[in-house]
Amino acid sequence: MGNGSRLGRSFGWLWGAYGTSALGTWLAFGAFPLIAIQVLHAGPARVAALSAVGAAAGAALAVPLGPWVEFRRKRPVLIGTDVARFAALLTVPAAYACGVLTFPHLLLVSVLVAAADITFRAASGAYLKTLVAPENLLVANARFESTTWTATIVGPPLGGAAIGLLGPVATVLADAVSHLLSALCIGATGGREPRPERRAAPRLRPRDLLDGWRFILADPGLRPLFLNTTLFNGLVMATQPLLAVLLLDRLGFAPWQYGLAFAVPSVAGLLGSWLARPLVARFGPHRILTATGALRALWPLGLAFPGPGAAGLLLVIAVELGLILCCAVFNPVCATYRLDRTPSGRVTRTLSAWSVTTRATTALLTATWGLLGGLLGPRTAIGLAGALVLATPLLLPSRSMRRLAVTGSPAAR
Repeated sequence: MGNGSRLGRSFGWLWGAYGTSALGTWLAFGAFPLIAIQVLHAGPARVAALSAVGAAAGAALAVPLGPWVEFRRKRPVLIGTDVARFAALLTVPAAYACGVLTFPHLLLVSVLVAAADITFRAASGAYLKTLVAPENLLVANARFESTTWTATIVGPPLGGAAIGLLGPVATVLADAVSHLLSALCIGATGGREPRPERRAAPRLRPRDLLDGWRFILADPGLRPLFLNTTLFNGLVMATQPLLAVLLLDRLGFAPWQYGLAFAVPSVAGLLGSWLARPLVARFGPHRILTATGALRALWPLGLAFPGPGAAGLLLVIAVELGLILCCAVFNPVCATYRLDRTPSGRVTRTLSAWSVTTRATTALLTATWGLLGGLLGPRTAIGLAGALVLATPLLLPSRSMRRLAVTGSPAAR
């Protein structure tokens, strides 16, 4: 198991759970939009709603989620959310086989899975700290990171091939089974997890929910970076359902081609993650953050121009390759700056507020771009988002970041 063996048997099982569910998730990449398009004949607005409603539900649950998970044993929470995802996803192939699958059903499952994802992520970080010594957390997080990129590279083309051979819901079934296997792996971690001590005031006050936002908006370094990443991520993610409509419906790409268009560029994610530290060591974090933050904004506009056939596929691959490379360098530097700037007693609230805002903004922009896609067509709407992304580098912080010392972990995103 490589480095995982010296981190202990329990971490090995947790790593196995992570890898199994990550592979299942990427096998099913784009499965819900594909089912909505090919089985339910949904248009751009309804396809976008699948992403928007799920993101909105996740954002709503994330606000009080930290206190809820904090005072419970984490392993039962992880197992419960895995089982919940297994059960919810399993209803999709079951309904399809019976000929009763509907768009509201697909929408409900997307909401339930998004809610379970939020809960799982909230609990997994805390559980990792009970399994791994502090000096080994970076090794563990690096292992998770490499596993994510590997699943990203392998999953979509295999999922596309499975859909071509077995039908549109095959990868949803595989994703469901992956979460069941993940639950079994987490159950095998063993050991006795201590019950967290409950604080003196168990009830969460309304004003406590806003602490993360108050800190971010008051900090001259975090505030512009927060606005930049929220807008950039929201605009890029808002176009993904429209891109699925453009490639799969309007341009007639096969599912395996659609998967290939996003799997091949993921190799750049491994390269970018590896390049981040040597680039920062040579040029400094401020230059790398501002340079890659600006460069990543140049690519999304290109997704409005693919045509049919091999040339269109190669254009999408080239655009995604450049985008992912820039983001893979930017993300760990950004995450390190965010952790370095945030006091230890505020990290959870700060990252929670950051995540909630990103998800809520993504949901709002996805819904908006779904409507624009229905009115203007997917290609025009994607082009409009790409044009707006070009302005996001103006929000990047400047002078306040020059004193950044890169000592933190790139794992917190």
